Amino acid sequence: MRIPVTWLTEHLEFDEAPTPDQLADAFVRIGIEVDDVSPLGTVTGPLVVGRVAEIEELAEFKKPIRYCKVEVGGDEPSGIVCGATNFVEGDLVVVALPGAVLPGDFTISARKTYGRTSNGMICSASELGLGDDHSGILVLPGGEASPGDDAMALLGLDDTVMELTPTPDRGYCFSVRGLGRELACAFDVPFGDPAFATEVPEAEGEVHPVHIEDRDGCSRFVARRVTGVDASAPTPWFMRRRLMLAGVRSISLAVDVTNYVMLELGQPLHAFDANAIKGGLVVRRATAGEKLTTLDGVERALDPDDIVICDETGPISLAGTMGGESTEITGESTDILLEAAVWDPASIARTVRRHKLPSEAAKRFERTIDPALAPMALERAAKLLHQYGDGSILPGRTDVGLPELPGPVSMPIDLPDRVAGVHYARGVTARRLGQIGCRVEVTTGDDGTTFITAVPPTWRSDLVQPADLVEEVLRLEGLDSIPSTLPPAPAGRGLTETQRRRRTASRALAESGFVEVLPFPFTSPAVWDAFGLDADDVRRNAVTVLNPLEAERDQLATTLLPGLIDAAQRNLSRGQRDLALFHLGQVTLPRAQQVPVPDLGTEGRPSEAELATALAALPQQPLHAAALLTGHREQAGWWGEGRQATWADAVEAARTAAAAYGVTLTVVASDLAPWHPGRCAELRVGDWPVGHAGELHPKVVEALGLPKRTCVMELDLDALPLSDQRPAPVVSPYPPVLLDVALVVDAKVPAGELTETLRGGGGDLLEEIRLFDDYTGEQVGEGKRSVAYSLRFRAPDRTLTLEEATAARDTAVAAASERHGATLRA
Repeated sequence: MRIPVTWLTEHLEFDEAPTPDQLADAFVRIGIEVDDVSPLGTVTGPLVVGRVAEIEELAEFKKPIRYCKVEVGGDEPSGIVCGATNFVEGDLVVVALPGAVLPGDFTISARKTYGRTSNGMICSASELGLGDDHSGILVLPGGEASPGDDAMALLGLDDTVMELTPTPDRGYCFSVRGLGRELACAFDVPFGDPAFATEVPEAEGEVHPVHIEDRDGCSRFVARRVTGVDASAPTPWFMRRRLMLAGVRSISLAVDVTNYVMLELGQPLHAFDANAIKGGLVVRRATAGEKLTTLDGVERALDPDDIVICDETGPISLAGTMGGESTEITGESTDILLEAAVWDPASIARTVRRHKLPSEAAKRFERTIDPALAPMALERAAKLLHQYGDGSILPGRTDVGLPELPGPVSMPIDLPDRVAGVHYARGVTARRLGQIGCRVEVTTGDDGTTFITAVPPTWRSDLVQPADLVEEVLRLEGLDSIPSTLPPAPAGRGLTETQRRRRTASRALAESGFVEVLPFPFTSPAVWDAFGLDADDVRRNAVTVLNPLEAERDQLATTLLPGLIDAAQRNLSRGQRDLALFHLGQVTLPRAQQVPVPDLGTEGRPSEAELATALAALPQQPLHAAALLTGHREQAGWWGEGRQATWADAVEAARTAAAAYGVTLTVVASDLAPWHPGRCAELRVGDWPVGHAGELHPKVVEALGLPKRTCVMELDLDALPLSDQRPAPVVSPYPPVLLDVALVVDAKVPAGELTETLRGGGGDLLEEIRLFDDYTGEQVGEGKRSVAYSLRFRAPDRTLTLEEATAARDTAVAAASERHGATLRA
């Protein structure tokens, strides 16, 4: 929320006004995030109010150019060239005369342009640093000033704009009223609540008939009517200026008044053209097939979950979000029906996301507003229309519904002291709770314990339990005053074996050139279609989230691949083509039989049986490791052409992760979506599958917009065995014997199986076997392949002879010949 400092401190009684930086520090201290503190742009030199006396259109140029005679307080008007067309003769404008310096170090001087001499510049709001609107000249309302007056004081260019982000539970802080009260608590100064500054007279009957059908969606609806409003009346400058600095565009007096009151008090309002309403108003849920054209000119198909305001013709407003075009305030609207309501926050939030229609009003309704504020906000708006639009306020008021108000909360008066570990001064708890608006009563129990009972104010619906009251006392007293003491670490404890190996696996992948990413664990059901999974694939059976951050991503992922691919897509969109990413995280696998989750309560520690039942109700969440590669695995340069990442690199990444667990993987050919059926490997420990690696299927790559030959692997780390026996490696001091062997086998024989056969046939003397060539062609015959290995033999207790190594090699070749029909290549 953007707000100027002068408006923010208007209702506070300071002996000495704090600086903007002091205000920012105070906000941070009491828990409100400050995003920016921006002084308005500095203007030096002559900046005056001018009246446009004469406009000459220069038609000989391609774009609109005007030569204006502007009265600036001298004997003769100044001639100024201007390209804007949103002002007419007689308008008051802001003029920077020669010698003035505008924000951005832009110096104004007399210069010849478009065949005329321009003695100054007629300024827009953005050129003066008052906002982002540069679509036209800043036109001042008549009667606000006279030609030649100093514009700097009128514009308040010595002000500062603060941009704040209150936490979602503090909806009352999305207003000058709420923020001012927070500052009053932070500085311990008196605060004049602007909501009570306007007297609300007794209602004299209904002003317009209203019926609420859906009491869950709308707990209160209040209406006030103002007639005879001057539709051409300008918005007063102080209001336009504040709206402009808050980032709200000025539209018309009626609309500006509703926006102004919303920012000031926190109650969103809506203005209907009363003459366009047919009959009484009904608040209900939309029905299937209904449509509404909103103020932005878009016809929207309504959902049965949407709350709408209707007249006899049907929906005329999307409640709490945006009004309808049929009852829009226009330049001819003189009879205005003002509405202030209390809407269900969850319903408004769903409507906003469903229609992709965020608004300032919806932002406040989503976070809960003060249910008692509506009559005061309407009275404030009606009196502003009467004061500046010459409207007549009809005596009636419609007020339908009884909103639920906060109930009392009791706690021991020393509970904040015990929670913080700080002994606060006597009376601090009662004083702080009184500052935030609570009605406080202190009582003594039969056992002598002193209790404090606080009735929260209507705008603090978040205060429902003792912990909430404790939080208020601690944050207002200053969280930085609470001592920070690290508990002593007990001796003999450290990382568990699982934790140690997980960190080792992460470090091993990072050292292999992979970059760790932390994607969200949520995914969309549509990703399973992109993966080409069968309808009965168990990975489609995902846990659904009741309150997802994104409506489209409402499932907890059963595999790490969707999140990893999201990260890759984001990097690719930013020009990164050579990627090696990995992620270690939990997947969520629903249990075959769902167990109801018990309500454990908060009165005390659950029993062991209750904990066991709660744990049994949770889905399984095994730890997985996943990696993705695209582009070059080895970069090109003066040293060579580089090398593209292949399925073998994905397999090697899995081996690297498994090695951190002291596990050697067996690789066998497999066929599992979303991998390419001819380039997919199943990873096993013994005969137990623990993951897959390889190249993604071309259709999957195309559906997800990934580069060709993208490779991925996923490994279930929790399925890898953990062994407490970790013998130290034995290094032989004797020299090795190196031998090569090339075998011709059937092309369908997997190289991994042939490797394992040779390893077993070589016996204990075979220290290492490495594949270095795989050849197919006419020289080995059709349907055949030549596979070449480098073998390293070594004895741990003696120097190995060539004859012994050759015998071990021949034994390995014999095993390969017997099992796979392998022959030595000539």
